[in-house]
Amino acid sequence: MPPSSKPLLTIAIPTFNRAGYLRANLDQLRTELDGVPAGVVELIVSDNCSPDETPQVVSDAVAGGMSIRYLRNEKNLGWGPNFAQSYAEAAGKFVLLLGDDDLFVDGSLKPLLTRLASADYGVVVVGAYGYDDDFRAEYPGNYGDEFEFDESNAFLEKVGLRTTFTSACVINKSVIPRQSLDRYTNGDLATLPLVLRAAIAAQRNLLITRFVIAGKRQNSFNYDYAKAFVKELWSTYDDHAGPGLKPQTIRAIERTMLRTYYPFYAFDFRLARRNGLDSMKQHFGERYRTWPTYWFWVAPTLYLPRSLAIVWGAGTTAVGRVMGGELRRGLTFAAAKLRKRLTRRAASGGPSSQPS
Repeated sequence: MPPSSKPLLTIAIPTFNRAGYLRANLDQLRTELDGVPAGVVELIVSDNCSPDETPQVVSDAVAGGMSIRYLRNEKNLGWGPNFAQSYAEAAGKFVLLLGDDDLFVDGSLKPLLTRLASADYGVVVVGAYGYDDDFRAEYPGNYGDEFEFDESNAFLEKVGLRTTFTSACVINKSVIPRQSLDRYTNGDLATLPLVLRAAIAAQRNLLITRFVIAGKRQNSFNYDYAKAFVKELWSTYDDHAGPGLKPQTIRAIERTMLRTYYPFYAFDFRLARRNGLDSMKQHFGERYRTWPTYWFWVAPTLYLPRSLAIVWGAGTTAVGRVMGGELRRGLTFAAAKLRKRLTRRAASGGPSSQPS
């Protein structure tokens, strides 16, 4: 893959006060970039005035041979404006806004670059999985396929919630070069409009279901889940409804979410005893008050007493995983959780460490 005057891909990493995660991210990128010609990939780190060792982490990476454009803000702009700044500063044809705690799967960057060079896609969405401790040990396996779309509505319906995971969405900046995010930067899904606009503007889009990105679980800033992933999510989609994004496509994505994704989040919410149950009920109710699927499939997990809610939520989550084609990933996640629990029990001298 020959270099050009313009990078094929910019990997921009907005960060704040997570030097340890950033170091792991850059270390993995160094390995992935080995053998990639200079100039093909641009690396940017946009530091939101971190008070920790972030500048030293970047300095060490540069001293180790990495080419990084380091942007350090004079003050903390907030996560949304920092992501928007990272996108605006990117010189590449394609831009990946990579979370500082997310990692490329071993050997996944070069095939991605080959795919990006092959066609003028608007958005390339890649497979991603969550990890707790060791992204290699918790890797679900090398399986999946590629799906090319020449109609944006079919693409957006297929990718569904994946549009909200910024680290899994590669955006063709050349099809939307001067887009402002000012209206969205105070929200929790500030980059979603870029994904929607690029997908709508392009002739072709691509979904790669093979796992390319490992995302750190439960490691984001604190947010109100229902406010972000019900109210803000669908208001952003509704803002982009029109000739390019049909209202019936939005409704189809919502039906899929109600069957496959929302059951897990409601179940996880009740299982973890998180605060904000009233907010969950409010935002779901405002959006889905007239949807029978919501009242039958998701609402019982929110409204039943906790013990019954967990039983109902476990059942709908399992069925939802199967319906969403996520059974294998779910089983891998459950197995990793079990191994972790048994290891901790053994280390603490629990029953599993005692001889029979």
